[in-house]
Amino acid sequence: MTNPEKPEAWRERLEQHLLDNGLRMTRQRLIIAEAFFGASGHPNIDELYEQVKAEDPSVGQATVYRTLKLLVDSGLANQSHFGDGTTRYESSHREHHDHLICDDCGVIVEFRNETIERLQDRIAEEHGFTVLEHEMVIHGRCNDADCPRRPSRRP
Repeated sequence: MTNPEKPEAWRERLEQHLLDNGLRMTRQRLIIAEAFFGASGHPNIDELYEQVKAEDPSVGQATVYRTLKLLVDSGLANQSHFGDGTTRYESSHREHHDHLICDDCGVIVEFRNETIERLQDRIAEEHGFTVLEHEMVIHGRCNDADCPRRPSRRP
């Protein structure tokens, strides 16, 4: 799933959020934001830090953490907890989607299913709710025979 927002749009929104909070766009914040919006998948802080450090070793992990918090606070990023003990991030401007997660290897598969979306709305309505937002995460085991962390099967 792609990020439909143009780079200029996220940058403008981030700069406005920083200005509104008495902060400025630093070179390090820009490097981190560009790495985040250019990343695929659902990076955690450590993964994003390693990517940023490869580009600029002067960027510290605390700066990555604070910049991700700014992205979340500005509404440009979402946090997710997929049960692997870490917070993962993704752009909030991607199409809505849900997740399948392999509990063995950690692979995350994004999907969208209109039948599930309609069913969720119907269930909410039946219970007197209006859906504002939701997050569906399905845990299981992938069918990859080469899954590196799959427990061996004994006869």
